[in-house]
Amino acid sequence: MRIFAFHLFNDYSGSPKVLMQLAKGWQIEGHEVHLITGTGGKGFLTNLQGIHYHFFWYRFAPNPLVRLFNLMLSQLLLILLLFFRVKKTDIIYVNTVLPFGAALLGKFKGCKVIYHIHETTVRPEIFKKFLFGVVRLTAKEVVYVSRYLAEIEGMSGVSANVLYNAIEESFLLEASKKRNHKNNRCNVLMACSLKAYKGIDEFVELACTNPLFQFRLVLNASNESIASYFSGVDLPKNIALYSTQTNLHPFYQWADVILNLSRPDGWIETFGLTIIEGMAYGLPAIVPPVGGIEEIVDQGYTGFKVDSRDSRSLHLALNTLLNNPGLYAEMKANSLRKITAFSERGFLDQSLRILYRV
Repeated sequence: MRIFAFHLFNDYSGSPKVLMQLAKGWQIEGHEVHLITGTGGKGFLTNLQGIHYHFFWYRFAPNPLVRLFNLMLSQLLLILLLFFRVKKTDIIYVNTVLPFGAALLGKFKGCKVIYHIHETTVRPEIFKKFLFGVVRLTAKEVVYVSRYLAEIEGMSGVSANVLYNAIEESFLLEASKKRNHKNNRCNVLMACSLKAYKGIDEFVELACTNPLFQFRLVLNASNESIASYFSGVDLPKNIALYSTQTNLHPFYQWADVILNLSRPDGWIETFGLTIIEGMAYGLPAIVPPVGGIEEIVDQGYTGFKVDSRDSRSLHLALNTLLNNPGLYAEMKANSLRKITAFSERGFLDQSLRILYRV
């Protein structure tokens, strides 16, 4: 097969990492993979061996109106770039709902269009209706990253598939060598983007109320952006901030528990890649009680589900985990058992079945 896979902006977030795993797997299976992404980004999709690259112009802009204009222009340029290259027999694989120009191109050319949808929180609502309207118009198959997302964004007449994100085999191998076996449990980790709705302020508050624990917050942002966000904030001494990291292994090795504190009123997590990466290290997790992410964690078995806006319950869950050695050891063992459900081989096999079907 010849697969044209599209992603808007290449960085070190979850959705390009998922496409990286798929593209590498497809190429190893002997398929011709073309990767199309916007200029200006460096991340998981950079310099993959054996992949054919095509780049269209795109620039992220802080101003939402400028960002919308850049997106629309980028999709026109995308279509022009590949109009005479894409053929009817090709598969168009659209990663996230943003590179909609690829789907329109595929529809016009008569290609089979597959969407891999990672998100549901798209603003404003009229923009979301437009993007998901393109999905309904063009998609032969839709891949969702969780049952939750498939239920709330399901579309009549379009085949739906739930494909949980996976842990790379190389990641599992490294994690198996570096898992800590220390007796003291006091290190709390969260990795997320630099957005208030990701629970950043709640994480800082949790650090303030638990001075005996150490907290690390890894943010997918520059040092300048982090400094601007926390300008005027009196951070406690037991919290350390880190900018974008290309290697999270040292952080997982350091940690005793992994957190995702996204606020349900601002952002519904459709999955939680850092959570399953933490589970590969045997880390119990605290996650929101809604969305796809709560499908990963079993309450009282591999962690707790807590609304981060409930600071009292959050404090109690964290202390229950870290101050009860027997419970912690049990949850650590359970996390290591649960991680087998997210194997990369199973993930790729399921993806290939979808491709062969179309």
